[in-house]
Amino acid sequence: MFKSRWHYLIAALVTFFLLIAALGVLAAVLIYPNLPSLDSLTDYRPKVPMRVYTADNSLIAEFGEERRAVVSLSNIPHFVPQAILAAEDERFYQHGGVDTLGILRAALSNVMSGGAKEGASTITMQVARNFFLTREKTFARKLNEALLSIKIEHALSKDQILTLYINQIYLGQRAYGFGAASYAYFGKPLQKVTIAEAAMLAGLPKAPSRYNPVVNFERARQRQLYVLNRMHVLKYIDDAQYEQAKNQHLVIRSGPLSTKNVSADYVAEMVRQAMYDRYQDAIYTSGMKVYTTIRKRDQDAADQALWQGVMDYDQRHGYRGVEGTVQIPEDNQNIETTLDDALQNSVVIHNLQPAVVLEASPKLVRAYSKDSGMITITGAGLKFAQRALTGGLPSKLDIRRGALIRVEKDAKTNAWRIVQIPTVEAAFISIDPKTGAILSLVGGFDYNLNKFNHVTQAWRQPGSSFKPFIYSAALEKGFTAATLVDDAPLTIPAAQAGGVEWSPKDYEDTYSGIVSVRQALTKSLNLPTIRILQAIGPNYARDYTKRFGFDPARQPPYLTLALGAGSVTPLQMARGYTAFANGGRLATPYLITRVVDQQGRILSQTVPEKPHQVIDPRNAFIMTSLMQSVVRRGTAARAMQLGRTDLAGKTGTTNDQVDAWFSGYQPSVVGVAWIGFDQPRTLGRGETGAQAALPIWMKYMGTVLRDVPQTGYAVPSGIVTATINPLTGLPVANGETGYNEYFYQETVPVLTTAPAIPEAVPATPEPPQPDTPQPDSSPVF
Repeated sequence: MFKSRWHYLIAALVTFFLLIAALGVLAAVLIYPNLPSLDSLTDYRPKVPMRVYTADNSLIAEFGEERRAVVSLSNIPHFVPQAILAAEDERFYQHGGVDTLGILRAALSNVMSGGAKEGASTITMQVARNFFLTREKTFARKLNEALLSIKIEHALSKDQILTLYINQIYLGQRAYGFGAASYAYFGKPLQKVTIAEAAMLAGLPKAPSRYNPVVNFERARQRQLYVLNRMHVLKYIDDAQYEQAKNQHLVIRSGPLSTKNVSADYVAEMVRQAMYDRYQDAIYTSGMKVYTTIRKRDQDAADQALWQGVMDYDQRHGYRGVEGTVQIPEDNQNIETTLDDALQNSVVIHNLQPAVVLEASPKLVRAYSKDSGMITITGAGLKFAQRALTGGLPSKLDIRRGALIRVEKDAKTNAWRIVQIPTVEAAFISIDPKTGAILSLVGGFDYNLNKFNHVTQAWRQPGSSFKPFIYSAALEKGFTAATLVDDAPLTIPAAQAGGVEWSPKDYEDTYSGIVSVRQALTKSLNLPTIRILQAIGPNYARDYTKRFGFDPARQPPYLTLALGAGSVTPLQMARGYTAFANGGRLATPYLITRVVDQQGRILSQTVPEKPHQVIDPRNAFIMTSLMQSVVRRGTAARAMQLGRTDLAGKTGTTNDQVDAWFSGYQPSVVGVAWIGFDQPRTLGRGETGAQAALPIWMKYMGTVLRDVPQTGYAVPSGIVTATINPLTGLPVANGETGYNEYFYQETVPVLTTAPAIPEAVPATPEPPQPDTPQPDSSPVF
């Protein structure tokens, strides 16, 4: 048997050399001149995905059929190409494209082993195949591959060929090239991999699906050890490096390939849609870079604020029960494999990990998480789900062995606790009122759960957060901050209420009697606002709101408009509030600043639309003063915890607490927070704008304004103050006490009796401090 095998080998070698000689002549005469042009190699343009960046160059997302992170030999560790050569072509720098010695060695190995187990493709041959040929196993393809390899070697240097290989080869997980694969498997750039990680990556080209460490880590591990051994034999690494690399614990990413370092999925999708409308499928392959107005710190703050606000709301409303059940085998020997399979389709949402319960009692829960292994939950960690541990829920929702739950590790105590995925949704957007640049945008709790962008697509009733636009219209109709209005019950005929007789109430169903306009907005009183709208006319008010960018067709021409019964999006609300924050000038929101090609050439650049004056600067100033009162001592007084005097805004709550809002600003930023259910239903008793939405806004503002000095609002020309008697809403007479209030110069109220109006004095940025007036005979609306 052994003798016949040697005879076979000798005959094969003789035949091989004769065939090579014949083919060499044939190739030189017929095939070689007709080989494809190497333009795609000499002018290498890989299919690079479109990348989306923040204004400060943090990566938001990338979109493309082939995920790449193009690298050069000069900026990666030397052991990366060494690992590749050890695994694929150790004689790369010695052969001319076809490794004759390698072919002989492979042939000998295959004969000795009794089968075709070892190939002889060089790196150059793999480049030829990847760029020009199919993977079919035919003699014609192999011949073309060999001849192309020789042609490539004559046209390019060895380093150029190796660079092409490193950036082009497919390595599984949708990753093309070692740069992308490093992110896919280890979540880091290729420049930061270790020798052990480089060896794992170098083992992939042989069979990316077979040696994929996400799919089969043990098989990939054996391939890695082979590569490390070859590196050691070839003296690329010394004994100490070899031992250290063999023993390094590798952490493999199991999620989708991503290089992003800021969470802004809704922003990314907005950009993708806009770019596709303009450039079509080219965005997925041409390596465009899109720079947005988003700032990383703002986006991170907004994302964290919204997440915390939603989780806090969810905690207030109790545990709903387990997500499902898993059949746990009695045999504990393979239990982790079974549980891993059961958790395969349950993804981590933010840091809410899915886990399977192994043991449950009112005092202790043991569970298995794919990401964290066995965990134990006790004490405060059980409090939220106590009802499900003591039979307080339907049995199918109880926590018992086999239950699928969500767990979270407390960042402060490092202890585990039971949580759940919230069902409520939320949105947050912030805008620079001076330019219209969108600084942050979070369209929902989690993009993977719900891709509906609530910032731009959710048409909801704004409730009382719409009142400032009504009050602004009233100022233009002659109302002042000191005008007295009646807060008393009233019934609105059907014709004025949209078809049904209406008896509106204040939130707490109590009445304050006669109040000033300032007090009415500060306390968010409904009945005075309706009377104000009655006085100026719903049609006038509806048309007036067009100045702020609202669609009149979505605002009812009835008195219900006073309480925000129309429809708006959070983006529209943020834009509308820019007029108050920016001296009456309305900003036009924009998201993309510029688009550049792969070489950095500008393809398009946004010229921001200059904010235009839509209301009197005096109107904006007085409205800001009124909304500062809302923050300082009104429905949003909780915001004073931020310790700033330059905040202004308005809460909003719709009927039955279906929608909760807070819209507010500081001179440099406008922010709008909304929370509600996609299928409108009550958020629950007490879930007002101040309770549910304001904390989101506060957490964001507290972060982004931390190092921003407090700023006053410039007093425009034509604003004066007068000392007002809180009982009459008129200037004080001799001997009376009062408070200072802001007015248009021409709308300072006039006494109808002998005392003269005190001389008006220039206003100061400090808003007035009104007292509670009592009813009298002065005009009341």
